[in-house]
Amino acid sequence: MTRSHYTLAAAGGSLALLLGAFAFQHLGGLAPCKMCIWQRYPHVIAIAIGALALFVPAPALLALGALAALATAGVGGYHVGVEQGWWEGPSTCTSGPVGSLDADALFDQIMTAPLVRCDDIAWEFAGLSMAGWNMVLSLGLALLWVQALRR
Repeated sequence: MTRSHYTLAAAGGSLALLLGAFAFQHLGGLAPCKMCIWQRYPHVIAIAIGALALFVPAPALLALGALAALATAGVGGYHVGVEQGWWEGPSTCTSGPVGSLDADALFDQIMTAPLVRCDDIAWEFAGLSMAGWNMVLSLGLALLWVQALRR
């Protein structure tokens, strides 16, 4: 395969993952949490870099594409850890323990809670959540970017 083929595959993979996320959201009715949205931004950047790299054959662009894929994989990995309870997520999209709260404080926490929590797994397949699949597939996309760079 040529550099262009790897670049198309990597950028096309980001496009496919982004379209899949939109399909889950708009066709499947699964509203994204804040961290899900964060995972989309590097895919958009990778798509733009891929389009540019097809016309401007600069190795630096391919390296940036790999970094974008690694960035979304990193956010996906962080999100998996939040979903599994390995660490706390941002306070704006997770909830804390309620055992020590009085009724008024609990009500306030409920009223200010996000509609879609980052620590809930809305969908999973083969033991991986959407964030987990994004992490795994984005690592594969990073490898495609590296292959393009090596050509």
